[in-house]
Amino acid sequence: MKSKKIIIGSRGSKLALIYAERAKAELKNLLKDTDIEIKKITTKGDIIQDVRLSETGGKGLFCKLIEEELINKKIDIAIHALKDLPSIETEGLITNCFLERNDPREILISKNNLELQKLKKDSIVGTSSFRREFQLKRIRNDLKYKLIRGNVDTRIKKLNQNLFDAIILSYAGIKSLNLTNNISQIFSISEIIPSAGQGVIALQCRKNDNTIIKLLNKINHKKTHYCVLAERNVLKILEGDCETAIGVYAEIIDKKITLEAELFSLDGKQRFYIKSSKELNLAAELGKEVGEILKKKSKNSYKK
Repeated sequence: MKSKKIIIGSRGSKLALIYAERAKAELKNLLKDTDIEIKKITTKGDIIQDVRLSETGGKGLFCKLIEEELINKKIDIAIHALKDLPSIETEGLITNCFLERNDPREILISKNNLELQKLKKDSIVGTSSFRREFQLKRIRNDLKYKLIRGNVDTRIKKLNQNLFDAIILSYAGIKSLNLTNNISQIFSISEIIPSAGQGVIALQCRKNDNTIIKLLNKINHKKTHYCVLAERNVLKILEGDCETAIGVYAEIIDKKITLEAELFSLDGKQRFYIKSSKELNLAAELGKEVGEILKKKSKNSYKK
């Protein structure tokens, strides 16, 4: 690749910039003489923080402005937390590079460092996700679940201001920000199945930019890619949005891929679960198959 500047577009949050720096370091290993710059882009999702994403345009709020910069050739690569990226690719763009997955589990931070089971009845738990709310209700339905938005620091601040008794967040973010001392409880994957792509950093580029595509292929983590393929194909089949309460997690063991998924009805009262495995080269088919089974089982009760 010719020695020229590469511009990476990223959200401006502390966590997003940590992820962007990680991607930059991977690229720098291949392109020691190339100038790689990170451009901070403020998205609508960063600005609007008092309502659910589903009420203001969905997950795409975190990605749209960054994607527009990519389409308009103001940046060469876009960095996304994969769980924030809609499952249907924006026309003219390709997301085919994923860094090795961070820890996908969920964690609880609470006042007095209490685990979920030790919280008093009617304690207020903050979450921005219907999935997390419905999953937690299966463990403790006597707690109150309330919307919380904002970056990790903002959410912890709201907890410290006594607006909440506990908050639930992704382990990957807390770990990356060196805030693990705050953790009250780490949930296992079987307790709380994460969202599709949770813990994965995705690199996106223009579909016709062959030079960047070849470059990204070299840093793509193959095992993570297989898991992502399976998980996101479940979402594509369900045609869900950010109100769709679904947990999906794929794992590779001995050249086989196992996919575990749970889907909740719109009111959270019904849960549809499946766990299935296939050969690794059939990861994409496994995702589609699991999506179709969930769709059939739920009879579209997860949709408005």
